[in-house]
Amino acid sequence: MNEYKSVFFKYIKYTLYLLSLLFIGYAVTPYKAIFLGLALGTAFSLYNLWSMYSKIERMGQAVIQQKRVKTLGSLSRLLFAGLAVLIAMKYPEYFHLLSVVVGLMSVYIIMLIDSLTKSFSTPKEKR
Repeated sequence: MNEYKSVFFKYIKYTLYLLSLLFIGYAVTPYKAIFLGLALGTAFSLYNLWSMYSKIERMGQAVIQQKRVKTLGSLSRLLFAGLAVLIAMKYPEYFHLLSVVVGLMSVYIIMLIDSLTKSFSTPKEKR
């Protein structure tokens, strides 16, 4: 489980780096609504990552203790994504809607890039 935890914290670190770049983009460029929308979506995506991690931790503990396993709560993560979209629709002068949707996928994009770089750097025999 330590490897899972280290990967989780690595994704958090990369996402926080991305958030800081987005806020720099917000401060420097004239595309404030786009960068703020990306930041809002990324923040909600980061929360969804943490939510999934904590639920998987609880599921692992339940399996170890041979208790009943609850669901992973996909509905709650979907509702939080919907909340981010509702915020963007309520305040379109501050948040670009498409940017919020792209920001919601940012953690998954980070995971994809990380796994691709891992697969290219790992020798073929170890895969």
